[in-house]
This record gives sequence, structure tokens and C-alpha cells, in this order.
Amino acid sequence: MFEISIQIDRPAQTVFRYIEDIESAPAWYSAVQSVTKLTAGPAGRGTRYAFSRELGGQVLENIVQVTEFEVDALLTLLSLNGPTPFNYRFRLVPKGNKTHLHLEGSITGRGLPGAMVLLAPLASTFFERGMRANLLNLKRIVETARPAG
Repeated sequence: MFEISIQIDRPAQTVFRYIEDIESAPAWYSAVQSVTKLTAGPAGRGTRYAFSRELGGQVLENIVQVTEFEVDALLTLLSLNGPTPFNYRFRLVPKGNKTHLHLEGSITGRGLPGAMVLLAPLASTFFERGMRANLLNLKRIVETARPAG
């Protein structure tokens, strides 16, 4: 289990729009090559996605489901299958025109293929480091985007 907190200099509504647009995750989440929505309708609790991620030079697939969804406040993603089972809980706390983004994550290396299985005990540490960089990338994208309207 790991926790990461960052401040983004944009309102929570703006930050949430980026996080809930899960199909755009490859723009800020370095290991994610593609995301395909598997269920119809807008994103919300129960929505499923196919994630294609590259880890250690290999492409790995996960089916991921939104398990918590509160507009402008909370989004939780849970992998339902595939290697490196994970649960990411994004919580947004408005601070005026800024947002405190808090990620609680858990991930294991269970299911890593081949020699990568030797890294399984260190999975949480590697993913925490990677997710910190990913969230800083998200911050940069959100803060430099032109405001809508």
C-alpha cells in the first residue's frame, strides 16, 4: 500500500475531468499504452476498461473496473484480472481554485511473467515511484491546458 498527495493549481472539477476520462490515461500514465472502454454509457461505477500496459518490455493486459465514482471527488479503479493486480483510489479535495489530489494505491507483482517475477516483492515500491511521476505529469498537463469556454 502506498499514498501520494499532490496539489494541482486548478479547480477539482477540472482535475476530475482528466481523471474520469480513463481512455486518455496514456497521455499522463507512462506505462499505459492504450485503454479501451468495454461498457456503454458515460464513465461511472461499474464501467469496465481494457488496459494495455508495458512493463519490463512486455505488453500486459488488465480488465479494470470503476468501483467508486463521486463526481469531482472520488474515483477508484480495481483490476479484475491480469498480472500486477492493483487498486487505485483517487480522492480530490477542493482548496479554492486548487485541488489536493490524494492517491491511495495497492499493487502486487503476482502474475508477472518470466524473470520479472523476481521483482514481485518490490512491485509496490516501483509502482509508487512510477505513479508519483505519473501524477506530476498529470499536474503539468492539467495546469497548462487551456480552460474550457
